[in-house]
Parts: sequence; C-alpha cells; structure tokens
Amino acid sequence: MIYKNIDELKQKSGEALNIKKNSMAILDEKAVKETLIDDLVYSAVLSDSADVRKGASWLIRRIGASMGIFSSSIYPLYEAVGQGKISGFTVPAINLRGITYASAQAVFRSAMAKNAGAIIFEIARSEIGYTNQRPREYTAVITAAAIKTGFRGPIFLQGDHFQINAKKYGTDPEAEKKAVAELVKEAVEEGFYNIDIDASTVVDLSQPTLEKQQENNFRITADMTALIREIEPHGITVSIGGEIGEVGTKNTTPEEFVAFMEGYRKALLDHGGRLAGISKISIQTGTSHGGVPLPDGTVADVNIDFDALREISRLAREEYGLAGAVQHGASTLPEEAFDKFPEVGTAEVHLATGFQNIIYDSDHFPPELKNRIYNYLKDELKSEKKASDTEEQFIYKTRKKGFGPFKYEMWNLKPELLDAISSELEKQFCLLFDKLKINETQEAVNRFITPIDIPVPVPDLFG
Repeated sequence: MIYKNIDELKQKSGEALNIKKNSMAILDEKAVKETLIDDLVYSAVLSDSADVRKGASWLIRRIGASMGIFSSSIYPLYEAVGQGKISGFTVPAINLRGITYASAQAVFRSAMAKNAGAIIFEIARSEIGYTNQRPREYTAVITAAAIKTGFRGPIFLQGDHFQINAKKYGTDPEAEKKAVAELVKEAVEEGFYNIDIDASTVVDLSQPTLEKQQENNFRITADMTALIREIEPHGITVSIGGEIGEVGTKNTTPEEFVAFMEGYRKALLDHGGRLAGISKISIQTGTSHGGVPLPDGTVADVNIDFDALREISRLAREEYGLAGAVQHGASTLPEEAFDKFPEVGTAEVHLATGFQNIIYDSDHFPPELKNRIYNYLKDELKSEKKASDTEEQFIYKTRKKGFGPFKYEMWNLKPELLDAISSELEKQFCLLFDKLKINETQEAVNRFITPIDIPVPVPDLFG
C-alpha cells in the first residue's frame, strides 16, 4: 500500500517497528521483510505526501542500518587495488533507470548467488532528471531492495557523471559549477559516498599544450574534490572519479592522462593540506552512451581501444596509486567484450542502457503501456528527432525518458510481470558478474571496507 499521510505511516509502521523521537528498533523482522518494506518503499517513491516520502525514506535507511546494511565508500577497496594488494576483477557500476526496486532486487540476488560484494549502484546527473529519482529516493530504494532480498553488508551508491554542462559553463561558469556543487552536497547527505566528477566537457582541444587543454577540467575536478573532502562524514573518505575524454568523442591517450593528473595534483595543493585525491579515471575508448542505433533500431558494433585501457590503467596504478581506468558506455557491447575488462586491468565499467533494453524489450512488458510511452515520446520529444533519424532510431535514443513520466505505471505492473522482468535482469547480472570476475569479492569488501553507521537526521515528523 502507499501511505496517504504521516499518521497512517506511523500507525502501520508501528506494528513492526518501535519508533521514538531519536531512535528506531525492529520488533518483527519477518513482518518488515514480507510486507512493511514493500509499503515503505512504494510510499517513499509514489506517495503524494512529501512528509510520507521523507519519513518512509528515513525509516528504510534506519531499518537497513539495524540489519547491517550501510551506505559505504569503495575508496578503501580501490586504494588496495592501487597498492597492488588485490586485483583481477572489474567493478560494475550499474545505473537503474526504471522499476528500480525490482531491478535492484535482481542485482542483490545475483550478488548473493555469486558472493559478489564489489558492485556499485549509480545514477547520473541527467538521469536524476528524466527518471525522476533524486538521491534520497535512490538511496531508499536500493536499501529497501537489500532488505527485501536478505543482502547484508556495505552498499555502494554513486553519483555518476556529475557533469559540467559545456553550454551553460560557456555562458556562466560560476553558476554551472555551483549547480554541480549543490548536487554533490545533496548526494553526499543522502548516502552517496562515491562521486564521479565529469568536467571533460570543458576540455579545450584548441589549446597548444595538453596541460592547457585539460586545465579547466583538472581545476574544476580539484575544486569539487576539496568540496567533497570538506563535507564528507567523519570516518568516510568519499571515492571520487575524474574524467578525461568525453564519452563519444576522440579516444584518450596516456599523455592526456598524465597531463590531467599532474595538473590536478598541483591544483589540489592550492586548497591547502594533502587532500586525498581521485581514486580512478574515466577515459574514452571508442564507445558512446547507449550505443549508436542503426536505422532499424539495432545497435552498431564498436571497436574498443583495449590497449588504451590497459596502458592508462597501468599508469594510474603504478604512477599515481589509483585503481585504474573506467569504461563508460559498455552495457550494449557483445558479451565476449566483458571478459577483456578484467584482463586489461580496468577498474570499473559503467552499465545502463542494456538493462533498460531488457525491460522495454521483455515479452512481459505490457504492449499497451509500451505503446503509450512511445506515443508520449513522439508527441512530447519530437523536437529532439533529427531529420536523418528513422522512427526506430528516435525511439531507441529517447525511450530512457519514459521512465520518469510513467514511473507509477511501471512500478504498479502486476507482480508476476515485475517478477518475470526481474528474473530476466538477474540472468544478465549473473552473466556479467562472471565475466567481470567479481564472484567471491564479498571477502575483499569485508576485508577492506569497515561499515560505518552514519547518523541520518531524524525528521521532525516523528517528534
């Protein structure tokens, strides 16, 4: 059920929880897992009451903490990779755009089946908008999915592509930097202890030297690093990612990476003290987000520059102590490509569109709802259609923007349909976890990550 008001939330929750002004204790764990967590997460996402959404989100996080589920930073694990203490796997960073509760449960079921702990859940700045998932909601939903499935341990939430918009930066750079800074603050407050800053959009390739080309990028990344170090909770070192080559543009070279890192380290010193820097670097190797749709709606093959991934990952570890390079735009690649990522030392791979495609293309996704979404896209987003696009290309590129407007309908599909789609996702997650060699990484996570219960301010609603 979806709670209509805060009194209903407190009354129903009080049957399984002991809620006081400054604390929460579980009275009936079975009832929490079987029914209450479903009601809480649906209320946190879909209730018309802002108070209910806020209160339900707080309860979910406190229930999670009581069960040993803590939002954490992957920084200590990446530090161990950078120091050569562990190796041989590539961490998947998974963007869940739609039916996120059912999708996240599929991730956790796969993780428990494979004893995999090195998994990141992320959402990009752009996705927050078109999927209508603010950080508080995303944290609550992922935590609820862990509770529901019985997963225990650290969970890693990441702000992906917290990106400087080049056009807005060109018009008013300070306003654009402030907008990203405010999003960083919001995300960290809601348990995102992994943040990827993307200022690769303002790299200026017209400049005569690599250092000058990367200057805007490394200075903004250093400024954001200093901000994050200032606001991160006590005991947490937020894992920060930088980015050199903007995805979809020219491939990154080792020389560009070195120019960025040398400039970044100097810029970071300008903030005083010896601040912990980035733990990984995203590069461009020939992919694009979502893949390149052909006229019939299928996706074109791409050639990934695995040599760049290997060399920059090696440099990142040996010269700068980072975990390595990060690959974006990978989820639509052929299966055999994923075996190569751990082989060449890739630290992290970002995956999104492939899971979106499984949802939309599932035989269990209602055709009537899909038609309504596609008609909405054709009516509301027609200005985004290029003259050269076929209808299939247009739909493929824009259907990600159907998740926000149709979130209520998707979350309220018949349970058997949600379960079937979730099972399809689970098979894909299991396959990817095998290929990325994150099976049995729960032991490494437990070894290097110390769960910390960061206090979450109690809403006045429970006073």
